[in-house]
Formats: sequence, structure tokens, C-alpha cells
Amino acid sequence: MPQQLAATRLSESGCGQPVARFGPARNVPIDPVAAMRQTTWMLHISEIRFGYDGAPLFQGASAAIPSGHKVGLVGRNGTGKTTLFRLIRGELELEAGEIRQPKGTRVGGVDQDPGDGGSLLETVLAADTERAALLAENPDDPVRIAEVQTRLAEIGAWSAEGRASAILKGLGFPHDQHMQPFSGLSGGWRMRVVLAAALFACPDLLLLDEPTNFLDLEGALWLQGYLANYPRTALIISHDRNLMNRVAGSILHLEQRRLTLYRGGYDQFVRQRAERAQYSVAVAKKQEAYRAQLQSYVDRFRYKADKAKQAQSRLKMIKRMVPVVAPSGSDHAAFRFPEPEDLPPPLVSLEGVSTGYDGQAVLQNLDLRIDQDDRIALLGRNGEGKSTFAKLLSNRLESLGGRITRAGRLRVGYFAQHQIEELHPSETPLEHLARELPDKPLPRLRSMAAGFGLACEQAELPVEKLSGGQHARLSLLLATCHSPHMLVLDEPTNHLDIESREALAEALNAYPGAVILISHDAFLLSNVADRLWLVENGTVRPYDDDLEGYGNQILANAGPAKVQKPARRVPGPNSRLRVLKVELRKCEMRVQRLVHMRQVLAQELSDPGIYAPDRASEMIMRQKRFAEVEDRLDQAENLWLAAQEKLEAAEANPAANGLSGR
Repeated sequence: MPQQLAATRLSESGCGQPVARFGPARNVPIDPVAAMRQTTWMLHISEIRFGYDGAPLFQGASAAIPSGHKVGLVGRNGTGKTTLFRLIRGELELEAGEIRQPKGTRVGGVDQDPGDGGSLLETVLAADTERAALLAENPDDPVRIAEVQTRLAEIGAWSAEGRASAILKGLGFPHDQHMQPFSGLSGGWRMRVVLAAALFACPDLLLLDEPTNFLDLEGALWLQGYLANYPRTALIISHDRNLMNRVAGSILHLEQRRLTLYRGGYDQFVRQRAERAQYSVAVAKKQEAYRAQLQSYVDRFRYKADKAKQAQSRLKMIKRMVPVVAPSGSDHAAFRFPEPEDLPPPLVSLEGVSTGYDGQAVLQNLDLRIDQDDRIALLGRNGEGKSTFAKLLSNRLESLGGRITRAGRLRVGYFAQHQIEELHPSETPLEHLARELPDKPLPRLRSMAAGFGLACEQAELPVEKLSGGQHARLSLLLATCHSPHMLVLDEPTNHLDIESREALAEALNAYPGAVILISHDAFLLSNVADRLWLVENGTVRPYDDDLEGYGNQILANAGPAKVQKPARRVPGPNSRLRVLKVELRKCEMRVQRLVHMRQVLAQELSDPGIYAPDRASEMIMRQKRFAEVEDRLDQAENLWLAAQEKLEAAEANPAANGLSGR
């Protein structure tokens, strides 16, 4: 039997039968002060202090989490979010302060490895240690037999296998895999099973640290619905903005070694924090002006006998003033992708192509085309062939048949998760970059590194001393350093925080090349992609619905983990009307992207320095690029108007357009 993961009991709350739902979670307003006074709090953090090697991570940090709430824990990389989880679990000892939970609280998460014994289903079932212990009993006493049977019924022991199977299915394991040995799984799939066990255990306080990192988009959407209806308390570290908005009723922000609780999801947190920042800046300015006024009085009169007493009084006031610190701005540098020259369309054309490994086709009958202004997201469950298709496009995998036509001089930039693991730990980012671009001078390499958020000191540190987010930035830099015409990105955001993900989305929208994107981050997909391709049943085909429709489809097929069916998006009169709406949305996104590109170029051309004699070639290139973007914008606006007219005509006269049926 696998090692038991966490103590748990499934009570009448229905913890084992959460409702899977694709939609916004109900935001529960939380007053941090009032929460401290509640008798139903689950977690009480009081004036804690902790640090490593003399560097403090927490200093006077306090917060209170009421029972039953889902709270998102956010903060920049390296601020101590994972350390806080270890402190809550008692793995680290506080220097000062205390962390309290109600007596008997069961804390669970994915921090424990279940070992290598048993099947996937047995591994998950073992997480309910009370059920396992009761089933292992063999009492002779009739009274004890009755007690055991009653308790097994109370905790839903007889439906446990069904609940465990439903969780496994939701996280990407088909039913026919549930009896496979856990020991045969690779690292990422093992983590999915450990996550399934943590969810099945249903602890009083569930701690999840980046739970979507090992999931595909389908698993991430299912998990959002599951956590949104989790009946107990959950504290979740995540850089997935959509998950935070759909699941969290409040946000716990870790900044400047302190904790601040905000009510609402992540978008509300951003708004509230911006308002608080504006207020803090105003108060800081007023305080500084008042301090200067007091100091001026002290300087003028401290040595005059008739004013000395008043001057000393003001000096004491200055010393007693608690400085108001205006919040610092974000130091996340935006990604700056190099611009390729335009190539004649198409960049890539596939006609009857098949591809796979060792002569065995994974994907077949591929008839697709990619142009330089395409933004395409690949959908499909893990194992269907998304990464295989990405390797084919990036020339890392040969075709087994059919015809592939690539534009002359085509350069492709490729990013995959495993590339981060292939970085050389003892080398610096500059050394990695110099290997790729041996003819570039050192100042130019430094500038390129800075364009990806790797400042001077970080660019000269060994990779082993950089954070996961910095590893991802370096890998993205290496993937784009040759000015590719097409970017193929396979899960580029796993190690990036929310601000960096938003910066990546902005950079991709401004990038003038094609983008092929695989990601479990729905925020990134919805903000970048204007076309969806589905990888399924051994082929790749355009997907006519939008991302929300795809999410509803996934959750509708999620199986018995839900008590009720998810609310489905109301469809149009028929698929024809839905296709017109999707096409209009694609046109709108293309116009928005080109408008953004034009704004960036206009700002660069407004800089007087670009007209210096030594920058003549750069100025000419920018002017040419601006004219090209203007032409493409005119074309995109015409297409948008045509799509709008088609949709309006179809909605105004459905019968004439063949839309009367349902």
C-alpha cells in the first residue's frame, strides 16, 4: 500500500463531491480586521518574523483567514510565498510571532510523495487515512462493528472509488489508466496524481503551490471548477490570473515582508492596490512637505532662546513621525523581441503531411497554412500531439509523408519547457548568449539581456543562482535572439509571475511575426491568439468556437466529479452564427494588435535622436515598417467592417441567411 499522504475524513459537507463549474467564483467580501475577531478563522498569522542568512522575508507580518474561504497568495518571485507554506506546516521555525490554527486542523497539499507502490487509484484512495484505517479493522465486538460501519457510511467510504476516479479523470487520466502502477509515471504525471490525492483527501486547510504548472489547459479548467466549489479553506499560490479570478474570494499579497488581505479576485486586487498606491503616494508627499516645514522651523530657531523650546518640540515631532513609504513601481522589464524582415506568404504550408516517431505516425492528414501575422493557439489534451506538431513546425521533427513548403530564409524560434533544464548551471546568461551570437559585441549582448529583464548583475550570475522566472526569460531570449519570423512557444509561462505573463502577452501582440502557442494559461491564450487549432484524434484542424466555448465543452465532458452540469454558454441560432461571431472577434484582435504596433513605431519615430546621421539606416527601417503597418491596418479594418456587416445582416434577418433553425 502506498505511503499515506495526509490525514483526512470526509464528512457530511459533501467534500468528496464538488461541483465542477466553468464560470466566475462568488467573491466573498472579507474585512481583514473583522476576520481577526471572528471565532471561525482557520489560519491566524500574528506578527511573524523569519529570514534566511540574515535576509528577512517576513517582518511583523499578520493576517487572518476565515474558515471556508479560498484565498490566493500572490507576490513577486522570491518574496517568500513557498516559505510561508513551510512555516504554516511547521517545517520551519519562526524567529518571532506565531501561526495558529484550530485544534485538530488537518493541513494538506502536494508536498508529500506517496512512494512507488500501488495503482493510481490506490494512491489516491490512500490519502483518506481514516477510511483506510477503518477498512483495515477486523473487530469482533458487535458494538465496534456497528461504530465502524456507521462511520464508513458517514464519510462516504462506499462511494470513494467513484470520487477518486472522477478526480483522476478531471486531471487527465482516462479511466483505463486508473489501475496502472504509479511507479511507471514520469515526474509531471506523478505530480498530477499527488494533486488528485490532495484534493481527494479534502483537508480542512488545503495548501496548493502553483497547482496548474503540470497541467494542460483542459486540466487547468477542470481544476478551476473543482476549487471554486471546494467546501473548506484553501490557500493557493498561483500565477494563473484566470484561476485567481475564478476561484479566489480574496487575495493575500506578500510585499515588503508584510501581508495584506484584499477582498475579491485578482482583478479587484489590482484595482484596489492601484487605488491604495495612489493614496499612499499622496500621503507620502504631504508628510514630506510637513516634515520639511518642521525641519525648516527647527533650523531657523533651535538656537534662539525665545524659540528653542518650540524648536525642540518640533524636532521631537519629526523623530516620532512614522514614514509613509510610497509603493515602488513594478521592476519587471518588458520583453523586447527583435523584429524580423517580412517574408512573402505563406510562411509554412502543409499538404497531406504526417509526422511521428520511429516511423509511427502520431499526426496525419495535416492540411494547414501559417502566415506571418497569424496568432494560433493549439488546444488538446496532453498526449494528443501538440508538442509533436510544435517540433514539426520548428524543424525538430521530420515529416513521414506529404508536402511541407517553407518560405525562403524562414527562421523559427522555439521554446519548450525542457529547454530550461538544458541551460548550463555554471555559465552566465551572457555566456549562453555569446555562444549563440559569437559576432555580437559584449555591450550589444548586455542590451539584449536587459531587454528580457536580465539586468547587468543578473546577466553575469551563474544560471544556478537565478530564479525560475529568470531561467524562463533567458530561454525565451535564446529562442528569439536570431530574429525569427515565427515563434513556436510550448508552455512559456510556467516559471513566470503574473506581471511577467502580462508583459509577455504585450510583447507577443507587438511582435510582427507569427506565433504558435501551447499554454495552460487561459489569460495568455485569450489575449494573444486570434485563431484556435485543435489537436485531437491524430490530426490538427481549425476550431471554430472560441476559448470559452472550448472550456465549456471540456467541463461538460469532465465526468461524474460534478454534482450538476456546468452552466453552458448559450449558443447562437446555429453554428453559422457562432462562426461569424468568432470571425469578428479575430478581426478585432488583429486590428488591436496592429494599432498597438503602430503606436510603438510612432513613439520611436517621435524620438529626435533617431534622425541623427549615424542612425540613418535605423530611421529608414522604422519609417518603412511604419508604412507597412499602416497598409496592413487599413486591410485589417476593412476585413473587420466586412465581418461586422455580415454578422449584423445575419442577426437582423436570420431566415434570409439560413439561420432560422436551431
